[in-house]
Amino acid sequence: MTRTRLYRNGTLERENFPVQDIAEYVTDPSCTVWLDVRDPASSDFDMITEEFGLHALAVEDATYEHQRPKLDTYRTHLFLSAYAVSIEPATGAVRTSEVSAFITANALITVRKGEHFRMEPVVERWDDSAELAKFGVGFLVHGLIDYLVDGHFAAVQDLDDRIEQLEDLLFEDNPADIRAVQHRSFELRKSLVRLRRVVLPMREVVNALLRRDLHVVSEPMRPYFQDVYDHVLRATEWTESLRDLITTVMETNLTVQGNRMNLIMKKVTSWAAIIAVPTAVTGFYGQNVPYPGFSTHAGFWTSTGVMIGCSVVLYAAFKLRDWI
Repeated sequence: MTRTRLYRNGTLERENFPVQDIAEYVTDPSCTVWLDVRDPASSDFDMITEEFGLHALAVEDATYEHQRPKLDTYRTHLFLSAYAVSIEPATGAVRTSEVSAFITANALITVRKGEHFRMEPVVERWDDSAELAKFGVGFLVHGLIDYLVDGHFAAVQDLDDRIEQLEDLLFEDNPADIRAVQHRSFELRKSLVRLRRVVLPMREVVNALLRRDLHVVSEPMRPYFQDVYDHVLRATEWTESLRDLITTVMETNLTVQGNRMNLIMKKVTSWAAIIAVPTAVTGFYGQNVPYPGFSTHAGFWTSTGVMIGCSVVLYAAFKLRDWI
């Protein structure tokens, strides 16, 4: 499935025209062409390669999935690989959608697979800032990169909110909450690791696009790309801080569980000491030899008084030290 757009002198002139007509416009410096290809077949790549003179290595990278976010420079074009990010509402897992783009002097070719990455929000951004279309292919690249980076920022915000909710459960004594903290902290750490792999390289990508020798970003578009670069830096720093925070949450959870275990052991030991007093007294008076008070009521009441008195003294001492 393909989708096309033609801008001439900064004005949207045609949309969804046949791909075969692209050859009429790619050599016209007043025209800027966008071609979107979803789930391309080998014949689609052959057509794109023939029309735009793309390098075989760039086409190979666009064919195979799970590329690292990057910007490769070739003689006639640039190759961009990046990811859109979304968060699963139920689990907080990070879902990524890969998009590849070929950037020529006056054309942007986007290649995507599956239905997870939708181009409609990108097109809406282009339409909302149509006054920038006169700046050529840099305008199209900015809309695409800006949408991707905003998605990264939204994902980081979502994970931050989830970590804050997790912190509220950290000191709860409910067994269900304890299990939830353990499970969700591990899942959130996995999500942050995956998100970091996508967000961190974008700093290099946007920074490379700003290079003047590539002639992609014109001077009027440079502030817009600088703004995107600032968002990339903020998303990167935020992701790194969240990784440290979730690590702290996991370590704190282990510490809390250790403290709770120590408290339980302290209470058990205290009660065992209290119970040991009657056991010791009854054991002493259970000897099969005569002793003071043997076989008398006085001996019974004396042993009982000793047991109760010692137990009360131990209980008060442990309570005073907050051991019970």
